[in-house]
Amino acid sequence: MANRRKSLARKIRLFKAVKRNRRVPAWVMQRTNRTVTRHPKRRSWRRGHLHL
Repeated sequence: MANRRKSLARKIRLFKAVKRNRRVPAWVMQRTNRTVTRHPKRRSWRRGHLHL
C-alpha cells in the first residue's frame, strides 16, 4: 500500500468510509422485529466507488 502518498485529510475520509460500511447492529434488528435487516447505504469495495 502506498500510504505515504495519501494526505491526512484523505486518510480521514477513507477511514470514515470504512466505519460507515458496517452491518446493521443485532440490537437494531431485535428492536424492530427484523424489519430492518440490511443497511441501505452499504457499499461493496468492488461495485461501489467512493468519490473523494
